[in-house]
Amino acid sequence: MQYESRLRYDSARIHAAAIYCSDGRLGEHFDDFLQQGLSLPRYDRVTLPGGPACLAGHPQAHLEEQGVVDELQFLVEVHKLKRVVLIAHSGCAFYGNRLELKEPRLELVQRADLVRAAAFVHRVTSLNAIEAYFARLEEGRVRFEAVEV
Repeated sequence: MQYESRLRYDSARIHAAAIYCSDGRLGEHFDDFLQQGLSLPRYDRVTLPGGPACLAGHPQAHLEEQGVVDELQFLVEVHKLKRVVLIAHSGCAFYGNRLELKEPRLELVQRADLVRAAAFVHRVTSLNAIEAYFARLEEGRVRFEAVEV
């Protein structure tokens, strides 16, 4: 099988990356928010279960943490990143299954993890432009809320 995308290739970098959960049900929503809401077309993507949770110091995500650190450092050096966006989402299976958390504590931990992850990203990359958002699922919609980091 062969397939050729109808989209034109644009080689310009925008020097931004996003770290978010790999849950495919939210991929288009994350793209929409990052591209339209934050005006970040062609941002670099770092996706894995739980997204930024792996950078918040959970022992259950120690291996993932090192992989994401390596990717971030590579992107800062080679793609000249200047900005990182962290996104967590409600109902995340990583928190529910791997960390065994339930609401209402689950969301509280996720929001705190975004703050911890932002500090960690700054520590390992020296970047200052780090933002965090919580994606809330409500009545078939996804609303993105800024989290102070």
